[in-house]
Amino acid sequence: MPELRKDPIIGRWVIISTERAKRPSDFKLEPEPTGNSNNCPFCEGHEMSTPPEILAYRNDHSGPNGPGWRIRVVPNKFPALRIEGSLERHGEGMFDNMTGVGAHEVMIETPKHFENLTQLPEQAVEELIWTYHDRLIDLKKDPRLRYVMIFKNKGLAAGASLEHTHSQLIALPVVPKRVSEELVGSREYYSFKERCIFCDIIRQELKDGLRVVLENPGFVAIEPYAPRAPFETWILPKVHNPRFENAQKQEYEQLAKILQQTLKKIEAALGNPPYNYMIHTTPFHHEESPYYHWHLEIMPKLTKFAGFEWGTGFYINPTPPEQAAEFLRETKID
Repeated sequence: MPELRKDPIIGRWVIISTERAKRPSDFKLEPEPTGNSNNCPFCEGHEMSTPPEILAYRNDHSGPNGPGWRIRVVPNKFPALRIEGSLERHGEGMFDNMTGVGAHEVMIETPKHFENLTQLPEQAVEELIWTYHDRLIDLKKDPRLRYVMIFKNKGLAAGASLEHTHSQLIALPVVPKRVSEELVGSREYYSFKERCIFCDIIRQELKDGLRVVLENPGFVAIEPYAPRAPFETWILPKVHNPRFENAQKQEYEQLAKILQQTLKKIEAALGNPPYNYMIHTTPFHHEESPYYHWHLEIMPKLTKFAGFEWGTGFYINPTPPEQAAEFLRETKID
């Protein structure tokens, strides 16, 4: 029988539609078109096709904006927001408006066109995590900015306009609504129980084991109790920490390992699906929170949202998270 499940953090309801239950093999994925590297602006040797780099991890004796890099960060050529200009707020009658100040950057994860994040050496994934850290720390110095959303779109269906593997960040002068909802929900839980709701989720999931996919000394990967979509997966640090940028070196090593292993399991179980992942962390200039807990969310693109979802804010998920966790746990990877 179908179930209604409530997300314990923000109070969103989802429908687990057991009448439509789907196994991984039931999801029909359109094959991704394969391009070539001849005209790819992200490939090594094509550095002049992008704006000048902001940051690069380079091999010895290689110069900026040329070959010899391992990871390269450049401004997005078609930015959603721009770093230049002053932040001005004003009203248009009852409506609020502000100038489009922010930042939009691309983190090119490898110089090789056909490499995927799951195919890179573990050290390269760790360097990518450090790139996220370094850009977040730098943008945090800008008093106009309130939040940096770090995210990855993989595949056309997930919004990736270029095949060459890359991540992005958008720095905002406001806190995103979804993050605000998590802050409010976790603060209310803490005021009632004097415990972090994310820490309680981790304890319960590790105790029950039903929705755990992977764990290592620093992190656990779970299917959340009320997932919006099939195989939605969260990676959470076991030790309470409100800020991604405050993690320790060994935590970034462990994050790189569990992120790559989790993505390998998703690819193997689901036939290399398109996906998004995003990091949720405490906003800039926000109190050091005993109630909020940074985490990374992975959303494979296996279903489409339609009128019911847009009209109600409910999500219909045909795969129970317990079943999804079992599939992923049992999926063998190299």
